Amino acid sequence: MQDYKANSSGSFRTGTHRVKANRKKQQKKPLNVRKILHRSLWVGVLGFTSCLVVFGLGLLLQVLQSSDLFRVDQVRIVGGSQLSQAEILALSDIQNGVSTFALDLELIGRKIEENSWVSRARVERIFPRQVNIVVSERVPAAIINLGYLYYLDQAGEVFKVLGRGDSFDYPVVTGFVRDELLQDPLLGREQLQRVVALIDDLKQRRSFNLNQVSEIHQEENGGLTLFTLTGGVKVKLGEGGLAEKLNRLERIYAELKPRLEALDYIDLNVDKRIIVGIEPRLGSAAS
Repeated sequence: MQDYKANSSGSFRTGTHRVKANRKKQQKKPLNVRKILHRSLWVGVLGFTSCLVVFGLGLLLQVLQSSDLFRVDQVRIVGGSQLSQAEILALSDIQNGVSTFALDLELIGRKIEENSWVSRARVERIFPRQVNIVVSERVPAAIINLGYLYYLDQAGEVFKVLGRGDSFDYPVVTGFVRDELLQDPLLGREQLQRVVALIDDLKQRRSFNLNQVSEIHQEENGGLTLFTLTGGVKVKLGEGGLAEKLNRLERIYAELKPRLEALDYIDLNVDKRIIVGIEPRLGSAAS
């Protein structure tokens, strides 16, 4: 075992050999006061400039808000047939002469959308003194009986109780229960959209079309039944393949139409056949 001893010069001896100390001398650099002051000056100038910009913008905003140049003197309304422009303007609560910068456009849109007829309202500024309101209204597809009569729109949404002055010139949808629609809104929406799709299909047909239908009824098993305007005859469609079933009916409807008063039902649920039920006193027939 060798003996390591340090000498006066800071190195180590082992036998006759020297081992250099494992230390590195660090030289202290003098502080660059000028550079530090220069950097501090720039930070101070930048901070002061930022404060001036913020203050200036705030002052400019106050000037613009109080300026007569940006006071609303025109509200332009686009869309709206069920609601008059005066009604939409009243819903917006935009006062003539208010500063355009003081208007909360999203809040105004939501206030207009609180009306049952409005599906969407977009509000935008047109500088310097105009506001545009673009309104999209719901379009009724049918009237649905849920204890009270409601409008059903093209998207399958129940949106308004019928009141005085509302049109009743739509097919009536029955068989739905309000509480059930609320308990399972997704299923209810799907079923109502199927009814709307059937209405759209009937609109496109020639011989047996929507003008021949007075009521669309959903049965307890989910199947659909139509009632004809003439004679109130049941047209049993069931659940699936509605378009194909209506195609089958249209091929013979010209022959059936003069005899509707004597018919009890028309059943389209049997594949490739049409079952026609005659009033009990007249017997029954099939074709």
